[in-house]
Amino acid sequence: MASIPLPTPDRPLRLGTRASPLAMAQANMAAAALIAAYGIAPEAIEIVPMTATGDKIQDRALAEVGGKALWTRELDAALDGGRIDIAVHSLKDVETLRDPRFALGAMLERADPRDRLVIRDGIAAAAIADLPHGARLGTSSPRRAAQVRRLRPDLETTLLRGNVATRLGKLAAGEVDATLLAAAGLERLGMHAVGTVQPAEILLPAASQGAIGIECRADDAATLALLRGVNHEPTHRAVAAERAFLAALGGDCRSPVAAYARWLADGTLRLDAEIYSEDGADHAIGETLVPDPAAAEALARRLLVEAPESVRRLFAA
Repeated sequence: MASIPLPTPDRPLRLGTRASPLAMAQANMAAAALIAAYGIAPEAIEIVPMTATGDKIQDRALAEVGGKALWTRELDAALDGGRIDIAVHSLKDVETLRDPRFALGAMLERADPRDRLVIRDGIAAAAIADLPHGARLGTSSPRRAAQVRRLRPDLETTLLRGNVATRLGKLAAGEVDATLLAAAGLERLGMHAVGTVQPAEILLPAASQGAIGIECRADDAATLALLRGVNHEPTHRAVAAERAFLAALGGDCRSPVAAYARWLADGTLRLDAEIYSEDGADHAIGETLVPDPAAAEALARRLLVEAPESVRRLFAA
């Protein structure tokens, strides 16, 4: 580590992030990891917040207006233009196939990847099965909508956009009866008592959920070396398997898909995955051990062969 050029208050490392409260919390986690790993002064890291296009659009599903690129466009431009040195992302919101000008130099240790069910006052429910008949569940995630419809076809799923505070505000106002939020995001915002965790066996998480990624320019060898010092290799390998599955699967932001890789007690990596029709009525499910990314890719191809046409047509592998 001593041979790596370290940032200083005079020449700080410029860390780009979205300006939302959750993104800022994650940026501060990345900064803290770098400070702890190298003993650098806090003033040697400059956090540069910016508003993403995705944060400005609140009334439409992102798939209708540009997909996940709306979360990364501004950070990509700043990174490519040399206005920032690294960018911190919620990896769930980052495109599977990235511009080769950028490199994912590190992932922090993954937090709880599961979803939490959050309900409005006046309803008692700890699980999807407990919600009253015909309840309205708000979400912007095709994966969550399909899973909920599969479990409870009687429930109404409706679009619910915005950051965590906005969605909780709409829930409190009675616009919906329930919503699903990432447990990791709630924990990072200090909302430890909000909602009830749903088992992964019931609601398999989205690929990369709970993972924070740090990117830099692919030709910036010094920064890549710096980021290796905060990379959590077990998380990196697990999330890489999930993203390899997605890449082989094809699809877009409208395609309901869940993928979760976890380490077993014997040190092997297991990937569970599901793909759905839009209404959740049809699906294909599978699992595999992942000694290398090729196993994740093979699982994607197998599920596409096994899936009904109503599912297969949503993916473009």
